[in-house]
Amino acid sequence: MRFKGLILGSLLFGILFNASEARPPFTEEDLKLMHEELMNLVKKGDELFHSPKLGTNGLTCANCHPDGAFTNPNTFPKFQPNIGEVATLRDMINWCIKIPLEGKMLPHDSEEMKALEAYIYYMHRGYKLKPGDNTAPVPPVRVESGPGYP
Repeated sequence: MRFKGLILGSLLFGILFNASEARPPFTEEDLKLMHEELMNLVKKGDELFHSPKLGTNGLTCANCHPDGAFTNPNTFPKFQPNIGEVATLRDMINWCIKIPLEGKMLPHDSEEMKALEAYIYYMHRGYKLKPGDNTAPVPPVRVESGPGYP
């Protein structure tokens, strides 16, 4: 990935010129590349979110969460009663895969988990962070579907 080269270049810049100095600003090309990488991951997440392949019973994440609605990523981490502990969004995604979808949980560092998380966060961008909030959103969080949603 070209983005890894960007990170390595920034680290090398810091080592050569002074680790306490800020990295050089991102160029327009850097920003475009980073956005493309994100959108590729969001697209994979969108496909997984709407696919029955995460489970064994034909259900999809979108059956309960149309367009990513009511996933409330802005409220994590929080105590999740159905899990019985403070959970992250990744924990909740796995609970949904295991229980309602009757599937196999994903490793937290898997490409699929990152893609699902990217899709959910992307669909809720702009919402105020409220970690620990266990109240239902008012009004209900309803978002539009698709990785290209502006």
